[in-house]
Amino acid sequence: MRGGVLATVIALGFVPDGVSARDALGVFGRWGAFRDSQTARCFSIAEPTDPPKQDRQWRPFAAIGFWPRQNVRGQINIRLSRELAQGSGATLIAAGKRFQLIAGGADAWAKDQRDDAAIVAAIRSGGTMSVHGRAKTGSTVSDHYELRGAATAIDAAALGCARLR
Repeated sequence: MRGGVLATVIALGFVPDGVSARDALGVFGRWGAFRDSQTARCFSIAEPTDPPKQDRQWRPFAAIGFWPRQNVRGQINIRLSRELAQGSGATLIAAGKRFQLIAGGADAWAKDQRDDAAIVAAIRSGGTMSVHGRAKTGSTVSDHYELRGAATAIDAAALGCARLR
């Protein structure tokens, strides 16, 4: 999906569940950055390069969030294209590095702030990222992301929340 199409998708409401993007901070390659001043949060977000073709209950994404009031910076949230098997985790691969993620349902997160920071660093230096896991159906889930524009979107989200407290 190209940047213009991504902007259209985002404008039509493609943002993580429960998130209402108040201000678009920009679209950079396949990544967008948004600020919600009412809840003091900002995030960068992208859709996989190979989104599922059939109608799903949700749209997969990779997001990096900032919540200045909670002192949270660069928190990873992945919504996979399919629900994961109960008790299974997921693996994120970026810049040749592998990270084990904690998962629940179709969502996955880094296990701690240290892994969040390492994943963000890998995203900044990588060309592509993939997230893999075992689906509830027993098959493999693999979502792939292009990282061109990710570093700029992450910076835009961080700057967008710099004055929110």
